[in-house]
Amino acid sequence: MMTLPSNASESRVVRRDGVDYASSVISRREAGGHVDLPKSGISLQPTVRISPVEAVKRLGTGSQPWFSESVYVSINKKVEFRFQGRVHLLVLYNEGARKNGETSIGDLQTSCLRNLTHKLTFVPAGCVYREWYETGTTVRMTFLYLDPSTFRNSDDVENCRHPRIHFEDASVWDTASKLKNVIEGGRAGCAPYLEALSGVLGHELSRVDREILGESGVSRGGLAGWQERAVVRYIEEHLGEQFSLLKLSEIAQLSLHHFCRAFKQSFGMPAHRYQVCRRMEVAKGLLADRTTSVTEIALSLGYAQTSSFSSAFRKTTGWTPTAYRRQFKYVSTVQGNF
Repeated sequence: MMTLPSNASESRVVRRDGVDYASSVISRREAGGHVDLPKSGISLQPTVRISPVEAVKRLGTGSQPWFSESVYVSINKKVEFRFQGRVHLLVLYNEGARKNGETSIGDLQTSCLRNLTHKLTFVPAGCVYREWYETGTTVRMTFLYLDPSTFRNSDDVENCRHPRIHFEDASVWDTASKLKNVIEGGRAGCAPYLEALSGVLGHELSRVDREILGESGVSRGGLAGWQERAVVRYIEEHLGEQFSLLKLSEIAQLSLHHFCRAFKQSFGMPAHRYQVCRRMEVAKGLLADRTTSVTEIALSLGYAQTSSFSSAFRKTTGWTPTAYRRQFKYVSTVQGNF
């Protein structure tokens, strides 16, 4: 299947192996949310508005009713996303972290989460989605536009009406990733598989929705908003240092035992592991600068030995720092050709 670069000025329908595919990458006008629907009957879904448009690289692939966009934002960029459409939007945060920012959907409580890697955000059709941030590392994310008609089960359609911000669910992630890959592959005869995956994804989103509604009246024992902000601020300011859990519990004004339990409930991991993950996210951004050696990066993040840093980086990302740097150079070269 043919895909077009994000600075292309037009959308077109490509016919291959007897199947029509709307292959599009968003022009400046389309990036503002104004998309003209082709008269051929193959219509592109409304897309996320991104500003400033020059801050990102975005590549869209698919046809009605399945469309996917891959979005790449480099480090130290300020960017805003807005969306309100007749289709559902599922955001997959493949990797990245922000220095500052907020995510909101309608009247749902705003999220200021910084580490976005492997998080999901679901925007039901008609809801207003807004997200802005200043990137602390490179950010890769996927927008999946989901026509409600592809959720064939009436219960799934009914239950997928509640927005969710920065949640985690392995089943939703795996199914959405498969759907994205099939859309991008554009293989002839894949419509039945797309329909099946869409049905499964609708069921998984409906399941998560029911679980959240079932827990809405129960205290989950996590940190309060002000406690999360205060603790995260301290960790960020001391990222290259070793901190004590006792100090964090004092900041949160909780007992040590209660703090450890509440932190894990809020962030899905213990505090020390959270610090390591944040270090690795910062390291990814630093590795983009080839003038800084791996040893210098390790020392700046509190590792006395380069081998300890390399081991932690590989355990977290699956790459050695040197291999990641080579891969980053390759990705930058590819993006530069768009």
